Amino acid sequence: MNTSSPFFVRRLAAGAALAVLALCALPVGAADAPTVPAAPNRYAATLAPLERFEVGGVLVERHGAASGRPLVFIPGLASGSWAWQDAVRAFGPKHPVYVLTLPGFDGRPAAPPAPFTAAKAAVSQLLAQRHLDRPVLVGHSLGGILALALAEEQPTAIGGVVSIDGLPVMPGTEEMTPNERARFAETMGAQVARQPADRFAAQQQTYMRTIGSIDIGRADDLARLSARSDPASVGRYAADVLNVDLRPALASITAPVLVVMPFLGLDSDQQGQTEEAKLDYYRALMAGTPKLKVVPVAPSRHFAMFDQPQAVIDAVDTFLKSL
Repeated sequence: MNTSSPFFVRRLAAGAALAVLALCALPVGAADAPTVPAAPNRYAATLAPLERFEVGGVLVERHGAASGRPLVFIPGLASGSWAWQDAVRAFGPKHPVYVLTLPGFDGRPAAPPAPFTAAKAAVSQLLAQRHLDRPVLVGHSLGGILALALAEEQPTAIGGVVSIDGLPVMPGTEEMTPNERARFAETMGAQVARQPADRFAAQQQTYMRTIGSIDIGRADDLARLSARSDPASVGRYAADVLNVDLRPALASITAPVLVVMPFLGLDSDQQGQTEEAKLDYYRALMAGTPKLKVVPVAPSRHFAMFDQPQAVIDAVDTFLKSL
């Protein structure tokens, strides 16, 4: 990929919603970072759920209260329930909390063909089986995109959407034609899918250090967790999501939508972008959403819930109280 192209620059400026683009754009040598030695991981999932079960291949862990508005947390690409430990602690006392892990991520069995569509069907099945009344879907990156897609398709069933750096179209691809986007998605997904495990792990580390988190030690710990995912499955999800453009149906979403926008001045200064300019860009990609709020969280990178956990929790809490 040409790293001087407008698509690449705009993607970085937007804070990419998926790791795959940044990983595939890395120079070959960048993936040769030293392997982080195995050690107890401070960010690994440690909370024991009240219940653990599967729906359509998706692992569901239930925590929290017996009553209240249900919250469904959907991690992003190559992430697992470890992404939401702070959120479970914060919201479990007042809400039933369901934390999902998608097939192929965090050591789960490989994803099926067309995994994004399969994941949507599984979440819909969960809502129906558990009779979840207008739940709030909280997603990060891929999980946020999935939440927006479900809110478009089932507007009366969803009570709210929180998307942490997940947008209706991949930043930098919004001006591509459908055919261009499809070719791009196929190429990028294949590049990730065919990686051996050691190279995938090294790229996860490089990604987390440059795009994922502002703290190197935290980035390395998170990379060790995301590297537990299956590269072939990650590639399939990446190809699916790169092909997605939810913008035409955003007006059909009746639930309030909160988009949490990470911002780090150090990164944005290199591209000559201000926080207000990035906010304008996110609002433009979400144009047509009837009840939209975009909130910046700074300083943070893509995994804002780790860089600024309390700020993200406060933003979600304020949103929930407004419903």
